[in-house]
Amino acid sequence: MNAAPSNTARQPRALFYVQHLLGIGHLKRAATLSRALETAGFSVTIVSGGKTVPGLNIGAADFVQLSPMRSADEHFALMLDDDDQPIDESHRAARRDKLLDAARPLKPDLVLTELFPFGRRHLRSEIIPLLDAVRDQARGALIVCSVRDILVAPSKPERGPEMVALVKQYYDRVLVHGDPSLVPFDQTFPLAAEIADRLSYTGYIVDPPAAADVARGLGRDEVIVSAGGGALSEPLLTAAIDARARTRLKDSVWRLLAGPSLPEPVFEHLRNEAGEGVIVERARPDFTALLANCTLSISQGGYNTVMDVLAANVRAVIAPYAGGKETEQTLRADLLSRRGNLQVVWERDLSADRLARAVEAALEGPPPDAAGLMTDGAAVSAGLLADAVSQRGRAPA
Repeated sequence: MNAAPSNTARQPRALFYVQHLLGIGHLKRAATLSRALETAGFSVTIVSGGKTVPGLNIGAADFVQLSPMRSADEHFALMLDDDDQPIDESHRAARRDKLLDAARPLKPDLVLTELFPFGRRHLRSEIIPLLDAVRDQARGALIVCSVRDILVAPSKPERGPEMVALVKQYYDRVLVHGDPSLVPFDQTFPLAAEIADRLSYTGYIVDPPAAADVARGLGRDEVIVSAGGGALSEPLLTAAIDARARTRLKDSVWRLLAGPSLPEPVFEHLRNEAGEGVIVERARPDFTALLANCTLSISQGGYNTVMDVLAANVRAVIAPYAGGKETEQTLRADLLSRRGNLQVVWERDLSADRLARAVEAALEGPPPDAAGLMTDGAAVSAGLLADAVSQRGRAPA
């Protein structure tokens, strides 16, 4: 049994660095894991470099906001600030300094970097100084990478060895939030064997619904259409509105959840086009309760949404996003569809008619079943980290 670290001087302190650039999945996963760390006895500070996400549940964690940065589009070639201006060196320096200012007085026992060094390479000018600083404390922090199940293929072949070198230089552990029975890490990171001594699978991180929200019947008998942060969700939401009348669920309420990154003019256009029986609203913090009660889920194929759907045991249609350099959602949807977990509409085929046919197919089959997949990744991760910090010992307060 994993026990929370014990120290008469103080709680162990964790600093969790996370950067979301287009969607919000990275930040939501970090928030769920932070709450699990809190339950395991940690005092948590989240340092976020992305745009603010309304309604984010971070529990009792402290939250440090760096000057926001986002990608201009799905190609991740141009980074913009909060005023939609290109990021310059002064912006990067200010972010680095604020990050270090957060870490130094905290003297964290544990530092987690979300995705890096397997991504976010363009932010190494702030992350590497952080790792150097916490390693050089009186007693160095445990340094851990928190990474999802599937990586996007690197743009250049030399990136893989570079990632391995950074893991060996700085990292004590790499926690892969996935299940090797579905997708082993080496399927998308072929050099995984070179860091096998530091790599642990935790299972998928799932955000369980609040029992009170489920009991209130939120979303009962509805069709829930969602797309995470929503930056690139307009085609799916539009197709869903048009597909409704072509399905046996044409008399059910269809609730479209537009993420915070969907531009306001697009959001208003969708609301105007929706018609009676279709609700268009911004994403809600009780999303998982809606899933638990709904008849059907239609969504893109991001990590968080797909795992929430499986955990809810609800019939589902997935339309994975495949633009730019993104391969993650397509691979995850393909693997799960082969297991019979859900219906898939590939992006190249997305239309109201194709979506309606997938809805009918999903209703004909059994609900997806997460049985056999590890879905307690937050608690497992927190337990592993609590044990590791306890065994390592901590600096006095």
